[in-house]
Amino acid sequence: MTLTDRKTITIALTGNPNSGKTTIFNDLTGQRQHVGNYPGVTVELKEGRARCDASDVRIVDLPGTYSLTARTLDERVARDFIIKRRPDVVVDIVDASNIERNLYLATQLIELGVPLVLALNMSDVAKTAGIEFDLAKLSQLLGVPIVPTVGHKNQGTQDLLAAAAAMAEKRDSYQPVPAHFGAEIDSEIEKIDALVRRTRPDLLEEVPGRWLATRLLEGDQDLRRKIEADGILPTVDESTSHLERRLGDHPEIVMADRRYGFISGACQEAIRSTIEWRHNLSDQIDAILTHRVLGLPIFLALMYGVFEFTFTLGDPPMRWIELGTAWLGGVVSGWWPAGAANPLKSLLVDGIIGGVGGVIVFLPNILLLFLAIALLEDTGYMARGAFIMDRFMHRIGLHGKSFVPMLIGFGCSVPAIMATRTLESRRDRLTTMLVIPLISCGARLPIYALIIPAFFPGRWHGPMLWSIYVIGIAMAIVAAKFLRATLFRGPSTPFVMELPPYRMPPLRSVLTHMWQRGWLYVRKAGTIILAVSIIMWFITSYPKKYAPGSDVAVAETQREQTPASPAQPSGPAELSIQSEQLSYSIAGRVGHAIEPALKLMGFDWRIGTALIGAFAAKEVFVAQMGIVYSLGEVDQTSAALRDKLQATYSPLTGFCIMLFCLIGSPCMATVAITRSESGSWGWALLQWGGLTLLAFVVTTMVYQVGHLAGIGVG
Repeated sequence: MTLTDRKTITIALTGNPNSGKTTIFNDLTGQRQHVGNYPGVTVELKEGRARCDASDVRIVDLPGTYSLTARTLDERVARDFIIKRRPDVVVDIVDASNIERNLYLATQLIELGVPLVLALNMSDVAKTAGIEFDLAKLSQLLGVPIVPTVGHKNQGTQDLLAAAAAMAEKRDSYQPVPAHFGAEIDSEIEKIDALVRRTRPDLLEEVPGRWLATRLLEGDQDLRRKIEADGILPTVDESTSHLERRLGDHPEIVMADRRYGFISGACQEAIRSTIEWRHNLSDQIDAILTHRVLGLPIFLALMYGVFEFTFTLGDPPMRWIELGTAWLGGVVSGWWPAGAANPLKSLLVDGIIGGVGGVIVFLPNILLLFLAIALLEDTGYMARGAFIMDRFMHRIGLHGKSFVPMLIGFGCSVPAIMATRTLESRRDRLTTMLVIPLISCGARLPIYALIIPAFFPGRWHGPMLWSIYVIGIAMAIVAAKFLRATLFRGPSTPFVMELPPYRMPPLRSVLTHMWQRGWLYVRKAGTIILAVSIIMWFITSYPKKYAPGSDVAVAETQREQTPASPAQPSGPAELSIQSEQLSYSIAGRVGHAIEPALKLMGFDWRIGTALIGAFAAKEVFVAQMGIVYSLGEVDQTSAALRDKLQATYSPLTGFCIMLFCLIGSPCMATVAITRSESGSWGWALLQWGGLTLLAFVVTTMVYQVGHLAGIGVG
């Protein structure tokens, strides 16, 4: 079959984390991409489309991996996709500035015998460091084509696509350079290979026999389970023991050394340094940013700057959206003549526009927060944040690698919990995923953005937001310490953290990351929050206390047609009618039922109904408070809602609302993904129940102590 006969070429992108793989993927596919789960697991795979001559190209961005050892879920998914899905060609993205470390994965792919192309990415960084490559020589030594690229400048990506298409054309005739580990190891590999060919020839339909024998000698647990009933393992164990006695170490360690030896020899032949090695710019910056004393204050200061940036620049567009929401509510209200009450009008104006609009108004804050996080990630600083926190994480039985999912948790708890799959130890995975909801996700930001301006002066906006985020981090650390001392006792797993070089992030990449995360927020507003807003509108509107046509109902209808402005509140009689109706509704009855417990935290039944709705999605709290306080009002905006909250509650209560939303009742998506990742509803329910109980205890203590001390009660 020729290339032109193919309808689609499938290319799998793989590479080490921080090698620029995602940037290359974005360059090749642009906006023609989507995200889906790998079958049977929660690991996400990105897919995109491109064109090369007359062929369509399907590009799959595999999870970043250092090797094909498959110790983590990411590594297993990457390896399984290459072996079982059999892409036409695999493109390995190699960081040219750290080539010896990155080529280890390439040697394993060569051993696997897959059609392979290497992308020598960040070649501009390597050149700046004084590294020159003889690509023809290196390509000859490795037996694979090599294409230099600079992903963030979109240089070389089309050449890479062409080289991959050419490799797909000749994939059937591709002959990789065979790997050799020395006479003794090679002899045992051949023996195991021959045994597998006789006993399980079906396995050779997926992988070369030599690669399979190599992996068995290295102790691959997945492969051992596949053949445990076939009488092969005794021979494998005998060969392993024989090599350990002869070589003085486990075959896996010896073979890893041989691979690095091969890589070192190839680099000696094909790479030279044009300048004397010295500390590069990243080292000089790290001397300050990761300093044992200065590192943590700098990290906290940067996070403080992120929150100031989020509030300061986000305020004007928030006001524009508020005005747009109020205008839209007025237009929709005008579709009905004044007079008789209309449930459809109330649904559209109070339920949908008031509910969803009350959440969309915070989109500028969300986008700015994600923009700042994307900048920190793409410059390489986020990895330093994990490195800085590593010292503290070790004290609670974890390590810096566990802090990476926590950092992702600033965006959303769901992908953060999914990111725990990179942790080798199940104890570490469970501990980390159980405490991740304590990190303030983007969904909580609308709550903070509503409460803080309502109760605190402008100069306190940044510090208050910063403090609530720091409280969450501190509580996550304390909770992890408690879990490791009780449920998950045991030593922490050693880990060497790789710090990528600092680089100027491409604007396109940063904006893509910001938009992808922001779009998830918008999509949630248009689906989950829309549905919950309608439900919450219904349970706050029905059943009606007064029958249609009664004098009180008519008076209420007239009030709805001439809504009071925030500066001119409704009269006592109208407020009494509104309060009675809300108390009589389903939401009011539930709120009143739990109010005795809520009062201990300084809350009333209105806040209680909003907290119930927030289980669907944290942002719903804002929408529900808007619905509760705007029955019949068409001019509902965040400013009006803040005025009503300020008139009803104290700053202490406002702070306690934020505290409870920070700690308690993780949203249903978080509970669902915890169940999926942990494999047990028990852990998911423990997470939800434990954090909700903790939130009740902590919030009650803060409110009661603050109330007795007279702090924030005026």
